[in-house]
Amino acid sequence: MIDPDHNRLSIRRQCELVSISRASFYRQPAGETPENLELMRIIDEAFMEMPWYGSRQMARHLRRQGWCVGRKRVRRLMRRIGLSPIYQAPKTSEPHPQHRIYPYLRRRHLGRLGAPYTREVATFPAGVDAASKYWPPVARADNVYGGSNLVCS
Repeated sequence: MIDPDHNRLSIRRQCELVSISRASFYRQPAGETPENLELMRIIDEAFMEMPWYGSRQMARHLRRQGWCVGRKRVRRLMRRIGLSPIYQAPKTSEPHPQHRIYPYLRRRHLGRLGAPYTREVATFPAGVDAASKYWPPVARADNVYGGSNLVCS
């Protein structure tokens, strides 16, 4: 990506073209400490025995073994190894079998997408008799600034 031996473009210009800082180009990533590598080995072995342990239970398990670790450190190391616990996910989108499914009553009025509503459909929910209601006559009144208002006539 960036060629330090390029004869025309400097490293500064190359970093500018690929939108990274020069510090990011020169930085050598630090490896894991020997203590973290040992912890990762222990976490991996414990996870093979108990694959349902998440970071909280794994941190508790390590503390019982004498390691002084926090949950965030265990979570980071588990992510680094690529471990995620096996558990039953909540079924939040699955309807209860005894729950009644109500029909969508306005579907028959929609017709095509973006069709304008009639005044009755927009005002009254489905099932309400609009014929027995009083509809006052309205007129449009334009004001001086170009706006318009509906008024009873």
